[in-house]
Amino acid sequence: MQFLYTLRSKGVTDTRVLTAMEQIDRGLFVKGLFADRAYEDMPLPISCGQTISQPSVVGLMTQALDISPRDKVLEVGTGSGYQAAVLSKLARRVYTIDRHRRLVAEARGIFTALDLTNITAIVADGSFGLPDQAPFDRILVTAAAEDPPGPLLAQLKIGGIMVVPVGQSDAVQTLIRVRRTEDGLTYDELRPVRFVPLLEGLGKDG
Repeated sequence: MQFLYTLRSKGVTDTRVLTAMEQIDRGLFVKGLFADRAYEDMPLPISCGQTISQPSVVGLMTQALDISPRDKVLEVGTGSGYQAAVLSKLARRVYTIDRHRRLVAEARGIFTALDLTNITAIVADGSFGLPDQAPFDRILVTAAAEDPPGPLLAQLKIGGIMVVPVGQSDAVQTLIRVRRTEDGLTYDELRPVRFVPLLEGLGKDG
């Protein structure tokens, strides 16, 4: 209950999002030295020099996507797999990509253990999205780009929403929500955030 109270106090008010986050145990995605801090509202280090986002940011990004049960969602940046697991409770299908083979393998193991059968995790360069599966109803990018990546915008359906951190990697970034309409793209600034940079190519373990 403390976990949900913290989320609500940070602005996560969507009941479906709160329920999804209650169903996914963040402790399963945090290993080693930081395992005992899994339920704190803070980002934590994971393998391959990446981080697991703090739960309130996961909640706010998920809420901003406004996912419906029939949606097909693309996540760029699997990381620990925690965000994809939350998305899987809200969407029909989740495709998640990461440039690090090790992270994808570890996340797949957790998805299997939790019987999350609607997630497909792929090792690939996320900056190019997944053209074979496009278009997507929703796209979530969990790494910061200097601008919303063109290939990802092109894979967003009309009526679709993309949430992406935008800004220089060494400065405070802004979480942006992009909506694709018949007439083009509209942008909302949501809040300041800090994410690892979106890098091209595969990781050294890829």
